[in-house]
Amino acid sequence: MEESCEYKWPSSFLGAHELPQRNERRDAAEHRKRILETAQHLFAAHGVQAVSMHQIAREAGVGQGTLYRRYAHKGDLCMDLLYEVHARLDKDIATLLAAKAEASALERLDGVLVGIVTFFEEQWPLLEPVVADSREWLCNDTSEQKSPPPYLWLYGLLKRLLTEAVAQGELVELDVAYTVDAILATLHPMIYRFQRQERGFSQERILQGLRRIYIYGVKASNTTTGNANSIP
Repeated sequence: MEESCEYKWPSSFLGAHELPQRNERRDAAEHRKRILETAQHLFAAHGVQAVSMHQIAREAGVGQGTLYRRYAHKGDLCMDLLYEVHARLDKDIATLLAAKAEASALERLDGVLVGIVTFFEEQWPLLEPVVADSREWLCNDTSEQKSPPPYLWLYGLLKRLLTEAVAQGELVELDVAYTVDAILATLHPMIYRFQRQERGFSQERILQGLRRIYIYGVKASNTTTGNANSIP
């Protein structure tokens, strides 16, 4: 086993990803809210690449100057939207873990994998810019990085679950750090899009593949195998 499992859960995405404090006038806050709601609607309907900043400004009823003063380009706007989306993922996973507090580590791991795949499926329009620039998703530990990206939050969460599963004898001894990196590489938005759009894999097929490799494939011999299509 790599380390004792007596350590705290990783801080939530919200705790690690606080946006800069905004000292906004009421009208500025209303403009921001309207811009984000409009952009999310247009991205979901047409895809990020097909929507222009001019279209967002027009549909939101704000001047282009107002839009560009707040967001230099669509990437900035998408990252603001992604913060809210990741915050919902954080809340959903926290709720799931609280509900499964007495469940095995493998059951909780399965729930987290389901949550991540569901997140990709529901929020794909906002993840397209991340695919275009994977630096927004992958770990970046440069000195300018003041808070860890979603990758590091998920890394800590999955590492904790795998470490606990090994300690409880649910999984065989394994290289936890490497296994977590492998899971997250498989769950990179670019890979998910390729599997869904190019391979034609269903959401359930992807989820079952993750289970077979990272749950059933490394179960300890004294753990009941069960049905490969059920939650461990």
